[in-house]
Amino acid sequence: MRILFISISGNTRAFVKKMTEYAQKNRQSDSKARLVEATEVTNGNQLIEMWQPFAVFVPTYLDGGDGINSGNHEIMTNELHDTLEDNNNYRKCYGVVGSGNRNFNAQFGLTAKQYANQFGFPVIDFYELRGTSADVVRVYQHLSEFQQRFEEKN
Repeated sequence: MRILFISISGNTRAFVKKMTEYAQKNRQSDSKARLVEATEVTNGNQLIEMWQPFAVFVPTYLDGGDGINSGNHEIMTNELHDTLEDNNNYRKCYGVVGSGNRNFNAQFGLTAKQYANQFGFPVIDFYELRGTSADVVRVYQHLSEFQQRFEEKN
């Protein structure tokens, strides 16, 4: 499974690393289990062109508003957003996984919801901060299912 992600505070990077390790362990007992290939999008990346199906992992960083009634302004994930637009990469994206802090209530995972709405792909799942072991297993399973459905349709 290919993943594009952006990590500001390191939480998303830590979660993706745990999921990559889980996939490797899973592969040892199941030769058909999918491995994870992750690419972190940063300001220093060259143009990234995605040729195969992938999912996006995005944290939530908002500036101003409540995210519901009084608007908001997404900050800090612009590089990932631009990468999805470049060469229409979003067309190969089968979904987004969002993260954040549940203390922010309705704003939790809002960036993932905005990406899904703008680019027309589904929200696959959410996890909080660095995620738990149970989150890793659940998200991995959901990614596998979503990718399989995407591949069958395309």
